Amino acid sequence: MDIILGTILLILVLSLFTLFNYKAPHGAKAMGALAGAACASFLVEAFHLAFFGNVLGLEFLAGVGGANGSLGGVAAAILVPLALGVSPVYAVLVGLSVSGMGILPGFIAGYLISFVVKWLEEKVPGGLDLIVIIIVAAPLSRLIAVASSPLVDATLLQIGEILISTADSSPIIMGIVLGGILTVVATAPLSSMALTAMLGLTGIPMAIGALAVFGSSFMNYVLFSKMKFGDKKDTIAVAIEPLTQADIISANPIPVYATNFIGGAASGVIVSLMGLINNTPGTATPIAGFAVMFAYNPANKVLIAAAGCIIVSVLAGFLGAHLFKNFKIITAAELRQDTLGTTSPVIAEPLEG
Repeated sequence: MDIILGTILLILVLSLFTLFNYKAPHGAKAMGALAGAACASFLVEAFHLAFFGNVLGLEFLAGVGGANGSLGGVAAAILVPLALGVSPVYAVLVGLSVSGMGILPGFIAGYLISFVVKWLEEKVPGGLDLIVIIIVAAPLSRLIAVASSPLVDATLLQIGEILISTADSSPIIMGIVLGGILTVVATAPLSSMALTAMLGLTGIPMAIGALAVFGSSFMNYVLFSKMKFGDKKDTIAVAIEPLTQADIISANPIPVYATNFIGGAASGVIVSLMGLINNTPGTATPIAGFAVMFAYNPANKVLIAAAGCIIVSVLAGFLGAHLFKNFKIITAAELRQDTLGTTSPVIAEPLEG
């Protein structure tokens, strides 16, 4: 019952984020900034603290990772206003005001206060706007972050706790659900890194996210290559970071998301059955996700699981390309043409062999 509840809540949260991304004012820009904040904080933490620090014993780099990882809220509260057109000075002012808060409260504060700051810049006479914004925006940013933290703790972190607690009792179901969903999120306008950080995932669930997303690099390379979504550069780019090809993916969601769910679910089952763990939240990313696994598991188990994830992911890529070989797609060339700006769907070319 708990796993069903956790899955329903997770899907609901994802739906809300997707709705925000497409419908909220500047929602896509804000979500892009949130993903950037996760990279600037949790990705650095994954490499330097979890891998270079915990695995290789480099104390200085561990300190670097710990410093960045503790400032996710600050990073979000700075990058979101910048993305929405707030001046750098005011963006940093907002970010420093939420020091000590989590990435989602920082994101909420940064998003809402951006509109306040831009309004004050328009209404307050030049020369006085700095003083007014210092007096108004700084404490208001902190107030928003503090007020939103209990909601975050009561929802996102609770979802994470439910998923973590049920990992042992239902490993296969957990692998299918988390592996499939997080791999899809990694290709969506959302950020799998930011989502797993906000959920506070650790243990088996975080290991599933890390290696499932790692395997998706190989899967998306095969899928893009066979479906001919773009040129070779696009195919390599999607394998390294799916968000770089967000326009192609958003234009062809059914084949990309369906294939990623299949491959991610298969990878999730492998990881969950092998009992691997990952105690660094926010590491659902290909390179860092793979590297950080060595900090918490025997190297041979990590390599075996990673090899298994690569195999099932590649097979999923071929399967997806076969299932959707006659599906109407929109190519990168059509999306990015600089003539009339119109697009028309085409039929994917027949598969080789």
